[in-house]
Amino acid sequence: MQIKICGLSTPESVAVARDHGASHLGFIFFSKSPRNVTPKEAAELRAQAGSASTVAVTVDAEDAFLDTIVTTMDPDMLQLHGGENPERVEAVRARYGLPVIKALSVRDTDDLARARTYENVAKMLLLDAKPPKGSDLPGGNGVSFDWALLEGFDPTIPVFLSGGISRANLTEALAVVRGNNALVGLDLSSGVESAPGVKDIAEIAALLAACKQDDFP
Repeated sequence: MQIKICGLSTPESVAVARDHGASHLGFIFFSKSPRNVTPKEAAELRAQAGSASTVAVTVDAEDAFLDTIVTTMDPDMLQLHGGENPERVEAVRARYGLPVIKALSVRDTDDLARARTYENVAKMLLLDAKPPKGSDLPGGNGVSFDWALLEGFDPTIPVFLSGGISRANLTEALAVVRGNNALVGLDLSSGVESAPGVKDIAEIAALLAACKQDDFP
């Protein structure tokens, strides 16, 4: 079970995610997000990541900004969370020589069919819910899509399940992951926060422990 804690922005949140077994640590570079960090801030936090994979999360970023992020932070992976098409994903992968996670918004089976078009260019997929009407954020909105849509979804690359995963629905999310061979883990962000962009240290520790032990009440 791989667990990605996304939207980290403080040394304390990085430390608790690292020490409690997160496989991936996500740092968001999107000015509209309450979880936004600068490349310099991310580089300082990245130095504390230990053995966890660090992921630079961007939204329709241009090459110049990606150049700065990669040069300054030196992430292990890039996550493209905007409207990037397969050609753009391939171009980013080739430019930086880094594995790419492509995040996709899901509402119906057509969205899952579109996800298959990224299989030859992305290292992993991350399936999130479509943002609520009026939201400026492509992710981190605290909403889930209908996970029943994933029945029979069997891409050739690993998939993270994301979108509104929290204490309230963690048991269900874990069951969904374990019931589908393509799903390798969960992406947690708003569900481990006390306010938008403010990570709850105790909640990160509790949910990571539950994911590892599968004994969440």
